[in-house]
Amino acid sequence: MTAAGHRPPEADERAGAPAPGARPRTGTRRRRRAVLGTAALAAAVAAAVVPASEARHGGTGAHEASGTAHAASARPAGARAAAPAQDFRPGAPEPEKCADGKSPDASLRADGGSGKTVRAIKKRGKLVVGVDQNSYLWGFRDPTDGSIQGFDIDLVKAIARDILGDDGPDKITYKTIPTNKRFEAIEHRDVDMVVRAVTITCERKRDVAFSTAYFEAGQQLLAPEDSDVKGFDSSMNGRRICYASGSMAETMMTSDRFRALGAKPVVVPNQLDCLVRLQLGEADAVVTDNALAAGQAAQDPSVELVGTPQTVEPYGVAMHPDADDLVRRVNKVLEDYRKDGWRESYKEWLADNMDTKDGKEPAPPKARYSD
Repeated sequence: MTAAGHRPPEADERAGAPAPGARPRTGTRRRRRAVLGTAALAAAVAAAVVPASEARHGGTGAHEASGTAHAASARPAGARAAAPAQDFRPGAPEPEKCADGKSPDASLRADGGSGKTVRAIKKRGKLVVGVDQNSYLWGFRDPTDGSIQGFDIDLVKAIARDILGDDGPDKITYKTIPTNKRFEAIEHRDVDMVVRAVTITCERKRDVAFSTAYFEAGQQLLAPEDSDVKGFDSSMNGRRICYASGSMAETMMTSDRFRALGAKPVVVPNQLDCLVRLQLGEADAVVTDNALAAGQAAQDPSVELVGTPQTVEPYGVAMHPDADDLVRRVNKVLEDYRKDGWRESYKEWLADNMDTKDGKEPAPPKARYSD
């Protein structure tokens, strides 16, 4: 078992009526802290972690792993030596700009019409969505009734309601997908979309279509309260730093600038596996989106966010590049969602665990369009 009684990552779940005895969602649920048992953690590691050499190259997913846990505890051949004296000074990270000068989260203009992709979903009578079941507060299984819930899931339900009607949330087929299989699922059309805290980047937009941004995060460190790792600086030298294969954390940590800090990579297929590693003492810190890290800190009060965010990362709904009509339809949903549902969902899931700027109430990112 993984965190909070999760099922294996390959499970597919058709949403339906709540299980008998299921409790209605309330704001108190976001204040729960789920500290994982050591036995459960060990089982999760054995089942989920793949060799780092495989993970970095897209390797096998968590459900395809051989069961042999392995961490990349040595610096890769050819990696430059650590630079103990180098410290990255805190400062506002710069958002990415694409070659055309536009922000990566610039998407197709919103349109509530029904093209061929939307019509196919309506004819099928269900929306197939790739989600996470391991990211507490974002996409996770409630241990009381087995349902998938979270901030991302609220958005999925809003999209389903718009396309399939008021009972749309009951017509969702959830496919739980590990981090390193997100884009493969879209390419093979195994899903209509992925809503899984996916960062929009210029590079990813070459192969995947994205909606406008619905959240903004940044790469940060998660570490035990008594950790010697204090930030993206010399304290990382020689330390075992965990991140997920195929994630923005991997992209950042394998760049020359961050490799020079001398950290020892521990690469896993799913981001939650890093929390497992941390709790088992097999990693010294985790690099991940601070939004996801907030959920992990809520699960385990012995860990905390340290250092400063190093990136500006907009989250978007990822879809097939040939599904322009679906992209426009999702953007129309987001236009309405920013006015109403976004803040309600934020207060339900994230408000108690996310740092805010100057105590101001957060707001959804503004939509940017490319046409």
